Amino acid sequence: MFDNTTNSILERIANALERLAPPYKKINNLNQSEGFIFDSKSGLIRPVENINRISISLLQGIDNQKEILLNNTLNFSKNLSANNALLWGARGTGKSSLVKAVHKEVIVKTKSKTLKLVEIHREDISELPELLLLLSQQKNYRFILLCDDLSFDAGENNYKSLKAALDGGIEGKPNNVIFYATSNRRHLMPRDMMENERSTAINPSESVEEKVSLSDRFGLWIGFHNMDQDTFLSIVEAYVYEFKISIEKNKLKSEALEWSITRGARSGRVAWQFIQDLASRQNIKIY
Repeated sequence: MFDNTTNSILERIANALERLAPPYKKINNLNQSEGFIFDSKSGLIRPVENINRISISLLQGIDNQKEILLNNTLNFSKNLSANNALLWGARGTGKSSLVKAVHKEVIVKTKSKTLKLVEIHREDISELPELLLLLSQQKNYRFILLCDDLSFDAGENNYKSLKAALDGGIEGKPNNVIFYATSNRRHLMPRDMMENERSTAINPSESVEEKVSLSDRFGLWIGFHNMDQDTFLSIVEAYVYEFKISIEKNKLKSEALEWSITRGARSGRVAWQFIQDLASRQNIKIY
């Protein structure tokens, strides 16, 4: 028989061991939403009540990009071969909007209830292997894993974790997961970082190749470029039609162009900001 002191000590030891042991993690909320966000604190995913996205028909001037990503995602949803995709290029041109719109379009086309969109933040990339393990256990579901605005700066080594996760090591990447990333940088790293490697490394070509090889893990490179005036105006007009905003065509054109000039850019994001302003002036509520 143990005395009270011994029992107290054993209880404290048991409690300490329980705190040290990582809790068993299980995803059991996949029926709550079409989209989720990886929670780095719990190591699980939390459902998103309303996914911030627009219809794929409102994404103008990127027809080729839409077709490529839509076909790839449809193949993935049907358990066919599909590639990880890197959507790179000018800011505000619809990269992340396209991923979210394609996800919805595939669900509508296939009537799927098992295709889920999971977002992981750039700062949590080091925990990607753990997330992939959790998702791989959900055999009845398929996951589009999205990392928006992905890039790496000098001194960061998280890209090595991403390289290993995309290749999958000896286990291979889970068949029910595909990885989509958006970035302003084609190779996910700033040019001056790569040029510095060339100037300081003992073997410059090998050092640079190690970093460039990260983008090689993506089977699809989908480029987005600055748009011309006609494309910008077609985006604005599509929004006006969608939200039933009443405005004379010449006035719409002049106001939209003035707005883009004050912002110093023409992009889908700038067009959306203009529409939000225009709608509010007419007391029209848009999502």
